[in-house]
Amino acid sequence: MSSPITIYGLTAVPASATVLLTETPAYPRLHAHPDPIPITETPIPTTALAQRINTYAQTHLPEETYNHCLRVYHYGLAIKKHRFPFPDWAFTDESYFLACLLHDIGTTETNLHATRLSFEFFGGILALRVLQQSQTIDDDSDSGNGSGSAAIAPQEQAESVAEAIIRHQDLCQVGKISALGQLLQLATIFDNTGSYADLVHPDTIKDVCAHFPRHHWSGCFAATIRRENGLKPWAHTTALGEEAFPAKVLGNTLMEPYE
Repeated sequence: MSSPITIYGLTAVPASATVLLTETPAYPRLHAHPDPIPITETPIPTTALAQRINTYAQTHLPEETYNHCLRVYHYGLAIKKHRFPFPDWAFTDESYFLACLLHDIGTTETNLHATRLSFEFFGGILALRVLQQSQTIDDDSDSGNGSGSAAIAPQEQAESVAEAIIRHQDLCQVGKISALGQLLQLATIFDNTGSYADLVHPDTIKDVCAHFPRHHWSGCFAATIRRENGLKPWAHTTALGEEAFPAKVLGNTLMEPYE
């Protein structure tokens, strides 16, 4: 039986994407260019837990954010297939799906005003609670997609997802991060800024955006960044540059054709 460290994505990898992708001997570049990977090759998990959290995300997230979460899922699995086909990256699609769906739960208007915490930190705490309860946090009714233990994440899985969410904008150049967290970082920064464009084939981008339209996501996310920074001048997002980061999001030329 696989270790929980492996199946839930807790393997430690370099926090620096540059080091990971170019300098770590364990991860040589396998192919000069990625192959097209349609979303049919990266299907959404059908487990009771995945279905429950999918319903939760659809209910609580604006369409623009929900679509972003699904794009991050499909891009991330495409990156994983292309760049990290290794045993220590063999975490479950379900674990990654849960992290993708909940990584921006802290950015909703309700949640931005519900706490003084930065959105990633509150989002990780909220995700931990949601994943370990078979009912929604703010509703006494069951989600309708599974109940009981089948729809509750094991503690180690829930903690791995929470860790990845809390650190998904922690773009360090030193230290380590979980494999799940690193993939979430790579895929979110790819969708948000167009960085690491060589990791995903253009046809993959076209297919993903056709199924999960951006709906002017760049402007939407930049506005969210500025809204949080206005509400919480101490917010962790400021570490990426109070003006530089939203400008980089708005300057995402890779995704501009799909805006």
